[in-house]
Amino acid sequence: MKSLIVNADDLGWTEGVNRCIAEAHRGGLVTSASLLANGRAFVSACELARANPGLGVGVHLNLSNGTPSGNPRDVRSLLNSKGLLHYATDALFLRIVTRRMDLDEVQREWEAQICKIRAAGIVPIHLDGHKHVHMLPGLFEIAIRLAKKHGIGAIRISHEDSRLRSLLSPGAQQKTTMLLKQAAQARVLKFLARNARELANHAGLVTTDYFCGIAQTGALTTGGLESLLKNLPDGTTELMCHPGYADSDLRASPTRLQQSRQAELHILTDERVRKLVAIQGIRLISYLAGEMA
Repeated sequence: MKSLIVNADDLGWTEGVNRCIAEAHRGGLVTSASLLANGRAFVSACELARANPGLGVGVHLNLSNGTPSGNPRDVRSLLNSKGLLHYATDALFLRIVTRRMDLDEVQREWEAQICKIRAAGIVPIHLDGHKHVHMLPGLFEIAIRLAKKHGIGAIRISHEDSRLRSLLSPGAQQKTTMLLKQAAQARVLKFLARNARELANHAGLVTTDYFCGIAQTGALTTGGLESLLKNLPDGTTELMCHPGYADSDLRASPTRLQQSRQAELHILTDERVRKLVAIQGIRLISYLAGEMA
């Protein structure tokens, strides 16, 4: 059986991102979303989640943007001089290996993010990381501990399958510097947490068999998605996506993903793509344990 989770990252980033994710769920392929506890549009994101019970919601563990969800005094090694989470994934990696980041503080902040989401009445069903930060050395183990503690049954393994990456690629003409950089990032993440699946399985957490979307972040095309759907392997696959409206709030936010987010909405709700899912007999699911079985 072929099962597909289409997960929209960054729920809660802005109001326009929230609206777009809702539309991509109601009229398209999105089955799951990852919620930023410290996103500027967190409140409306929770309202959206409650109004769409068929949308599986996970926690988008964050160390890179916004104010901390925990007490700033308790997470000082994670913050810049303005008291903000701001480190990119490569900078976080360097801070980990040079021991300039306190891993106990990471656990405190991530637990505060999970608790904030639960306090809003949302029961998260999976964990993943904003910019895949949960895959860094030492941080995946923290995510596993928190999942077990809070009864969260699934976790994303950001090991992008190379064959699926090729299927999603729209062609040689799209091999820009950014896409090549993202493909390299996917390989590095896979190496850094090469034992992640074994750790998750040992902890009894559910994972997908395949994952894709890193290399094509901000460059998803209809042709690439159709290629993936026509050749989807048996088992469970997660496709990561980033739909959103390119409104003034998004343009003012620290993300390079602008017009690409709105383009993804059109791709994910394309009638031809939706029909192809049915023709191929693909089951659209979320990380809910019953659906993953």
